Amino acid sequence: MKKITRVVVYQTPGNPKSATLIAGFMRFPCVIGRSGLRPQALKTEGDGVTPQGRFRARKIFYRADRVKRPITTLPVAPLRRTDGWCDSAGAGAYNRHVKLPCKYGCEHMWREDHLYDLVVEIDHNLRPRIQGRGSAVFIHLMHPGRSPTQGCVALRPRDLRLLLRLISPETVIEIR
Repeated sequence: MKKITRVVVYQTPGNPKSATLIAGFMRFPCVIGRSGLRPQALKTEGDGVTPQGRFRARKIFYRADRVKRPITTLPVAPLRRTDGWCDSAGAGAYNRHVKLPCKYGCEHMWREDHLYDLVVEIDHNLRPRIQGRGSAVFIHLMHPGRSPTQGCVALRPRDLRLLLRLISPETVIEIR
C-alpha cells in the first residue's frame, strides 16, 4: 500500500468542535478540542484548544488487552498500567511519556474508557519544548457520542486503524 505524504485536518464550518481529516482520497469525520483550533504559538496548557500547525507522528501506543497491534510502519508499543504523560508545566518531564506514579501532574494513559486504546503521539511542542505550551496532544479514538477532546484529534476506531496503515514517519500532519 502506498504511503500518504500529507494528512490535513480542518475544522467544519459552523461547528468549532467538529473536523474532517483528509488522507489522500479519503475523508474521515473527526472531533477536535472543546475550544476549537488556534495557532500552535497561542496554545496553553489546559485550554482545550487543538493546535494548528504541521506535525509528524512519532509513536503508536495501544491497549493490547483490548485491541490488536495496529498495522503501521511507525514505532508501536503496548500501553502499560504505569504509563502516563506529564502535563505539569515547570516539571523537567513536561510533555513527556513518564512512568507512574509521577511526582508531578500526569495524565494516565491506561484509561477505563476506550479513548486511548489506540493513541498516536505527534510532535507537538517537542523541539523546542516550551513549558505551558500544551502537552499530551495526540490523535486517539473518538468518544461514541462524538464529544470534543481536551485538545487532541479523535477518530472512529476503523478510521484510525486505516490511517495508521497509510502514514509513515515522513507523513506531515497539517492541522489548519
